Amino acid sequence: MTLDELPTPCLLLDLDVLKRNLARMEAAMARHPGVMLRPHLKTAKSAAVADLAAPGKGAITVSTLAEARYFAEHGFLDQVYAVGIVRAKLDQVAALNAQGAAVKIITDDLDTARAIAAHPGALPTLIEVDVGEGRAGVSVDGTALLAIAAALGPKLAGVLSHSGHSYAGRSDDAMADIAEVERAGIVAAATRLRDAGHRVDIVSAGASPTAMHARHLDGVTEMRAGVYMMGDLLQGQIGTHPLEDIAVTVLGSVIGRYPQRQAVLLDAGALALSKDRSTEGAPRDWKFGRVLDRDGNATLGDALVTRVHQEHGEVRAAEGETLLLDRLPVGARVRVVPNHVCLTAAAHDRYHVMEGGRVVAIWSRINGW
Repeated sequence: MTLDELPTPCLLLDLDVLKRNLARMEAAMARHPGVMLRPHLKTAKSAAVADLAAPGKGAITVSTLAEARYFAEHGFLDQVYAVGIVRAKLDQVAALNAQGAAVKIITDDLDTARAIAAHPGALPTLIEVDVGEGRAGVSVDGTALLAIAAALGPKLAGVLSHSGHSYAGRSDDAMADIAEVERAGIVAAATRLRDAGHRVDIVSAGASPTAMHARHLDGVTEMRAGVYMMGDLLQGQIGTHPLEDIAVTVLGSVIGRYPQRQAVLLDAGALALSKDRSTEGAPRDWKFGRVLDRDGNATLGDALVTRVHQEHGEVRAAEGETLLLDRLPVGARVRVVPNHVCLTAAAHDRYHVMEGGRVVAIWSRINGW
């Protein structure tokens, strides 16, 4: 199948770029002997990608039970389900583990910890610790950490943190500073638990920017990172990867031309691209996505998707530029580079995999919960 034969809108995955991104993270993690990379598959949601990111059916991170089941069926047994567990999901995790998986769960809630301890199934649990993001987790030095550990008893497997606030960083040094705050915090939490007599085998930290830029990771056993694989406009701006190394784009078709306002409409709108404006406030605001030509080259200037409706995306030139309308007749195809690849990819059930400029495969994704 060629690009001109694909249905639009659809999701493209450039295999050459994906492999470069994987190699870049592998090199970054090689600076920290003894620290395992546990890639997060919440963005990729594909066993074919997992085989590249965690070769040999290695350890992974997931964000839904649908992912946990899917990856276990594909031989990825060592998992961290990195979203706070609720009692209603304990039976499902225990069943997966009874079938041979090794899914670890997380909590920051005392009552849930008691329910985990009382459950007859194998439910190794990490206590989530807040190291500055302010989303979830107990404080490093509060009483809840020790209380939850005591409630879990032998089901305590370790501690976990996430430095999602690193996305607000704007330099390598800023990322390294955030990484050190996270490292120091999660290691301090593990030390408190060990001093209280608890066994702490896993000290799990990370996000793509901090995994890439951490100065050292003393005391950490594993780093979780995921968006680095595919990349997006925000991660390109904050230095996780070069701006040109974004592996995922949305292929769309021009469905209307409006010279009076120097705009064209695409059949890729909010449902195909998402409405995420994560680059708003960043050094460069890419609106709802950067527009490349059919072959993925920046020959359209800084054309952007400036407005989205459910199934329509409006493309205009950047300020001071003129959109090359003569190059974009109705039916022409373009690629849209996402602001936030996780949300863009979530709208699609498959990747059309490109290698050497050709469509070479279709890889399925596991969506839903």
